[in-house]
Amino acid sequence: MTDEEYMREALSLAKKAFELGEVPVGAVAVWDGKIVGRGMNLRETDKNALRHAEIMAIDEACKTLGGWRLWKCDLYVTLEPCPMCAGAIINSRVKRVIYGASDPKAGSCGSLANLFEMPYNHKPEVTKGVLEEECSEILSRFFARLREKRKQKENPSE
Repeated sequence: MTDEEYMREALSLAKKAFELGEVPVGAVAVWDGKIVGRGMNLRETDKNALRHAEIMAIDEACKTLGGWRLWKCDLYVTLEPCPMCAGAIINSRVKRVIYGASDPKAGSCGSLANLFEMPYNHKPEVTKGVLEEECSEILSRFFARLREKRKQKENPSE
């Protein structure tokens, strides 16, 4: 499969998150061409700040593979990882991170900061902008819908 095909898998998870009312982010971990971990944002559903798509995909990959060193894993994620997820990527030794949309507010792979350029013991490769338009579009739709709901709450007569 190609980077675009794996990113479409991540996008399908982001769409499921969207349907649940979660920020639509999806991630898949791939080892030797096989998806070994999947994740989507479930922070609101699970009432847990750690339930980011990347963390869930890494967790499932570790369980699937029987170890924490994901040195042959590529991680496909629809949104640039935040500092927590970038830290988990470094600590799990993910080989390569491929993301769709950049995140100027929390992106830690080059947008706001680049944790992968710091002198940690592991530096994942990064490929950005894969299916960027589709990844950005679902996020834009989600936040537009959220703003509309807030507006309706503030002005119920409109």
